Amino acid sequence: MKSSEFAQVPALDVDHVSHRYGARVALNDVSLTVRQSSFTVLLGLNGAGKSTLFSLITRLYAIRSGKIRIFGHDVASEPGAALSKLGVVFQSRALDIDISVRQNLLYHAALHGIGSRRANELIAQVLDRVTMADRAEDRVGNLSIGQMRRIEIARALLHQPRLLLLDEPTVGLDIKARADILDHVRRLSTEQGIGVLWATHLIDEAGAGDDVVVLHKGSVLADGAISDVVGKSGGADLRDAFYRLTGNADQGALESAG
Repeated sequence: MKSSEFAQVPALDVDHVSHRYGARVALNDVSLTVRQSSFTVLLGLNGAGKSTLFSLITRLYAIRSGKIRIFGHDVASEPGAALSKLGVVFQSRALDIDISVRQNLLYHAALHGIGSRRANELIAQVLDRVTMADRAEDRVGNLSIGQMRRIEIARALLHQPRLLLLDEPTVGLDIKARADILDHVRRLSTEQGIGVLWATHLIDEAGAGDDVVVLHKGSVLADGAISDVVGKSGGADLRDAFYRLTGNADQGALESAG
């Protein structure tokens, strides 16, 4: 594939994906794309299907209906090629708090088949990228929740992916820590050319230059640039657009954590 053709390939292409838990429909014919070097907000209330979608993208669940491609590679039929380009930060904490930051990252590097010498080079790079270079030898349990999140982002970047998924990454963080994490990841997208899918129920985590996908009760109700989604809905802003699209009466459900 020529470089000009590759530049047009989406970082993530979710094509008519559905998923059930028994009789309950979790995702209903979901399609969305994440462009290369873009920051896309997957916005939905708790229970909208965001975590189910992430589980399908990462192959924690088998894809039974539809297709998911990462840089053109089918997750089901080409899992190695697809997942090698993917980094993930799950909602639940996944670091070993009893060992050091470096030990956590070395273990992750080994899982990806990265030798210790190269791993230490990459660890230095990713820790610098998330401004945690001075904490490499610290025990993870001594870090704040916000600092742990930065380390989890560093770990997700260790094998140099081109697509980064983050599932409610700011849950439990204070306002400053939330803003810091958002700023870090947006800079990664801009400066490193990484496609980002950021799942959240917090309306103020979507910025003016972002793409947005509104997911509600397992269905995509709108997607595109925020200005386009707001304009097509007839709303005054993204919050108003969300309520118009979903018909959600509980306007306290989609919070801005301020």
